Amino acid sequence: QVQLVESGGGLVQAGGSLRLSCQASGNIFSINHMGWYRQAPGQQREFVARVFSEGSTHYTDSVQGRFSISIDNAKNTVYLQMNNLKPEDTAVYYCNAQVYSDGYGDYWGRGTQVTVSS
Repeated sequence: QVQLVESGGGLVQAGGSLRLSCQASGNIFSINHMGWYRQAPGQQREFVARVFSEGSTHYTDSVQGRFSISIDNAKNTVYLQMNNLKPEDTAVYYCNAQVYSDGYGDYWGRGTQVTVSS
């Protein structure tokens, strides 16, 4: 079994910054990629960013240039540095990971709230 635990959410003013962290633990043989999705009230969950274990990254257009994702493979931890936050970034942010445990599996954290006030 694999668990993902997020931290770092909170309330920030527009233009401010937050750093999210997510650590994977459990029966992990290897991690293919880790990333973040978000879900605003009344909206579908959407992709935000992903980082592969070898370092390549992908971002949704709306956060390109403002958010930066990184991974610490030794700690099985992914970070999302969010700068110049906007009210439209307000959402619950969910960590996601593709992990090889007893076969490849897709795992999710419980989410952390990010609220950006105008």
